[in-house]
Amino acid sequence: MPNVFNAAEIVNMGIEKEKKRRDFYALVAEKFKEKDLKDLFLKLRDWEDEHIKKFTAIRNSVKGEEIAESYQGEFGAYIKALVDDKLYNQVSAKEFGENVKTARSAIQYSLGFEKDAILLFNELLRYMETPGADKVRELIEEEKKHIIYLAELKRKYE
Repeated sequence: MPNVFNAAEIVNMGIEKEKKRRDFYALVAEKFKEKDLKDLFLKLRDWEDEHIKKFTAIRNSVKGEEIAESYQGEFGAYIKALVDDKLYNQVSAKEFGENVKTARSAIQYSLGFEKDAILLFNELLRYMETPGADKVRELIEEEKKHIIYLAELKRKYE
């Protein structure tokens, strides 16, 4: 018999990743003194806060929905791998200090986070129905804009 997952639990995973991205951007904003960089990362932090609010609304709308697996452990293992990757384990203040020393490296990490968000959100879509899926698609479009914005900024520091 396949395991069944509650869609709200899965959206909670997305919320946790949004919180980690928000915290990363807050750390970056504190690290850099240049006004344009500080403002950029504060804006990204605020965007992640907005995503947390949107995901919370989505979670509240899908509370009773369940997701079935093809075989036992399939979905849980996959989502856990998406959520518990190395990128997110480096968001601690200690790891951040060791790995992010320049504006370019901060932007590179940010690009990784935004790409990761799109991957997770696309996977969530497979298990969601309207209206939650429509909201997740909106978030994906926002993340794409973040990537374009960051990629253009990264060129400035090459």
